[in-house]
Amino acid sequence: MTEAELIDIAREGILTMIVVAAPPLLTGLAVGLVVSILQTVTQIQEMTLTFVPKVLLVFGSLILFLPFMLGTLNDFWKSMLDRAVAGGG
Repeated sequence: MTEAELIDIAREGILTMIVVAAPPLLTGLAVGLVVSILQTVTQIQEMTLTFVPKVLLVFGSLILFLPFMLGTLNDFWKSMLDRAVAGGG
């Protein structure tokens, strides 16, 4: 295995990690922004107001996007196995 192949595998792994992690992270970012604006407008500074909606919606997004995330990881795993078989090791 050459250095170029290793760099390509690392690049593909990092890209897959970003794609798989993006839906819950972006959901948490969006919910945090909305709750933050709501707190600023109403001047309510309650910690549970930021924590509870964020946790609930991030878990909801995990359930919603789980088929996509598992499909992406499955495709990555298959490509890694194909490379291992084609490389002989």
